[in-house]
Formats: sequence, structure tokens, C-alpha cells
Amino acid sequence: MSKINPKPNDSADNEERLKKTISNMEAAEEAMAFAEGQERATIKSKNERRAKSIEDLKNEIIEEDKSRVNGYI
Repeated sequence: MSKINPKPNDSADNEERLKKTISNMEAAEEAMAFAEGQERATIKSKNERRAKSIEDLKNEIIEEDKSRVNGYI
């Protein structure tokens, strides 16, 4: 059995991840106009998770900026 090694948190790419997540969410919202039933529910569920990720990434970026200003990073 292989052991799963999580990736370390690399905050250097948070802004890029944020942009990509927002872009994916917008594309999914456009696709939802053509989706029905289970596919529509799946898109909606994913977008709810994306919204949470966007909020968390924004907060993390703000906290890291504060840390840089205060000399912690």
C-alpha cells in the first residue's frame, strides 16, 4: 500500500489559485444554464465549495500580507 504524502502549503501561488478558482466558478455558472437534473446539482455543489475556497484564500492572502508587513515572513 502506498503512503500518501500531503503537499506542503505553498502560499506563493495563492493569488494564482484564487484567480483560477474564480474563473472555474464563473465557467461553471455559465454551464449551469444548460445543465439539468443531477448535473446541475453537481455544479451547484461544486460552486458552493469553490465559494468557500475563495473566501478562505482571500483571508489567507490578507493574513500573509499582514505577516509580511509585521516582519513575520
